[in-house]
Amino acid sequence: MVCGAKATEPAYFDGLKEAYRNAAITVSIKKKAAAPEAVVKHAVAMRDRGVYDEVWCVVDVDEFDLEKTATLARRSRINLAISNPCFEYWLLLHFQDCSAPLTCYSEVKKRLGKHVPGYDKTALRFADYADGVADAVERGRSCGAVHGEEHRHNPSSGVWALVEKIR
Repeated sequence: MVCGAKATEPAYFDGLKEAYRNAAITVSIKKKAAAPEAVVKHAVAMRDRGVYDEVWCVVDVDEFDLEKTATLARRSRINLAISNPCFEYWLLLHFQDCSAPLTCYSEVKKRLGKHVPGYDKTALRFADYADGVADAVERGRSCGAVHGEEHRHNPSSGVWALVEKIR
């Protein structure tokens, strides 16, 4: 998996991987703090140099137009776990349903802060989310977006599909 951020997503998935140790699968987490299209290109190059059953990219919509990125991922057989507007929406789903459109990170952070006081994206602790993983998967699955098309539906997150694979 390639995460399009330096800290938040890798910390979450490191914690998830530790919590759901599964001898049948190996999860490799790489960081590529870049625009989503560059993250997908990096994942393609990584896959072409190694042996992987599946390759996933974890990206946010933020201010990006992901049409080109989604097309590149489909053509390259790279799975996308997209959060719209940001990964923090996925984290919010660990605590509550939220279907109101969210325009930016600061809106999501404000809601998330009610559940994780002092939330800091550079210091994520998986323990804050561990008890809500199953709820987040169900909420993410039912948030209204077709998997892989989350960039077209706000708010939404396709991270649930990757989490299901790891669990």
